[in-house]
Amino acid sequence: MSLHEVMIEGTLQSDGTLQLDVKPNLSPGRVTLVLRQESESTAPLQEDWFEFMRNARKKMEDAGCHFMDEKEVQAHIEWLREGDRSDDLLREVEQRQTPEKP
Repeated sequence: MSLHEVMIEGTLQSDGTLQLDVKPNLSPGRVTLVLRQESESTAPLQEDWFEFMRNARKKMEDAGCHFMDEKEVQAHIEWLREGDRSDDLLREVEQRQTPEKP
């Protein structure tokens, strides 16, 4: 008895059956089947943008990420608006570059 090996691609259906892309050129009888997933499922995602963002945030929260509440956001915005030494230096440079009008 000679053994023949044929590689054929196909699709695994949700009910567990296989849909082969081509008919195998083998004699009828028992076969050994090895399944290897070629890529991620190509089924379209059913979640919309908002659901995606909500799920992403939940995953990040579950991983221990911190999200600012409204009070923290306002405090951060105020901190960004505060002047600092860099602002002072930029003003000085701008004043030196701007010629004085007589």
